[in-house]
Amino acid sequence: MQRLHRLRQLAGAEYVYPGANHTRFEHSVGVMYLAGRAVENPNVSQKISEEEAEIVRIAALLHDVGHGPFSHVFEHLLTNELGKTHEDITRWIVTNSEVKDALNKIGYDSKEIGKLAVGVLHKPAKAFLDQIISSAVDVDKLDFVVRDTHHTGAEYGYVDIFRLIHALDVLGENLAVDLGALSALESFIIARIESFKSIYFHRVGRAAQIMLAMAMEKANEELGLTSFKTPEEYLDMDDYSVWTRLKNCTMSREIIENLERRRMLKCAYERTFYEKDAVISNIFSQETQRKQIQVDIAKKADVKAEAVIIDVPTVPSVPYHHSVLLEPMEIPTIYTTHEGKRVLQRLSEVSRIFEVLKGFINILRVYTDEKNREEVSKAAAKILGDIPISAKISY
Repeated sequence: MQRLHRLRQLAGAEYVYPGANHTRFEHSVGVMYLAGRAVENPNVSQKISEEEAEIVRIAALLHDVGHGPFSHVFEHLLTNELGKTHEDITRWIVTNSEVKDALNKIGYDSKEIGKLAVGVLHKPAKAFLDQIISSAVDVDKLDFVVRDTHHTGAEYGYVDIFRLIHALDVLGENLAVDLGALSALESFIIARIESFKSIYFHRVGRAAQIMLAMAMEKANEELGLTSFKTPEEYLDMDDYSVWTRLKNCTMSREIIENLERRRMLKCAYERTFYEKDAVISNIFSQETQRKQIQVDIAKKADVKAEAVIIDVPTVPSVPYHHSVLLEPMEIPTIYTTHEGKRVLQRLSEVSRIFEVLKGFINILRVYTDEKNREEVSKAAAKILGDIPISAKISY
């Protein structure tokens, strides 16, 4: 847990928002606190024991213990080299490290907590236990939306997360939100989408993440970043130790020095898509399509293929898990009839805001180094289409 002090929550965002240096540790403590508030909700507490409530809090505290250096940026190595995610590593650490010993010592089952920490406990008739930690409106998202906007200063309206927690209800075995908190729920959805565009997928923050990912890919063979065999070997890696190793590695040194001097990759082309189109969908979902477009742009710009980088939210190189295609999951809501009957209803049936926002949206960017920016920009525009005036941004 103490290692999370040395993992920034938003690696790369500090190049845009100097205050965004908060860590996974404080986020994890916040998630534990909100999980405690959720299980104190009378609609939830009457359906669980005191021990289950405590297990939810512990699992919430441990939910991010498996993150690697630079948080989500490290995940590309885990996925590409080992076929793992940070959730897989979280379960591994909870059930195989000193965390297991600490949990067993105080009478808890580490395997049970490991599953619940990533939302896959699947306890019979109690799906809501998983959903408190992993769902469309879970305590993880409720914490990071407020915490990340606070530390960046890019706040998009007020989100009353405690109203949402108070409005949680259980219907059958599933978590739902009472429609009495509809305005708070809509504010939360808007904040998530605006935060995605302005914080998590900011073009400069993403440039930093891509550079870190490239550095780790180049250095992996020499440094063995994915050759760990024990939880202890994995836990030896944090932002500080890996940054130092990357700086001392001949394969990655230049990238790290560029980051230290803020010589960033430059965005040569950007376009936001709001419609579902077969060609566009292929760009976002198929690596072979992106590789071909990368080669085509490089050829037309007369630069090396590796000088062109295509970035979309779904690219495995720097996965962004908080919002895959910016299509919010359907959120179950509850309303109570005059007779006192509680009825389950999809949010899109009662919220026009949600109905509009859950439509397709995705962002495509092409990055290159500064000297090739103009030529790559022209080549990308010819191949991918000129950017509409309404979509142009200041680079």
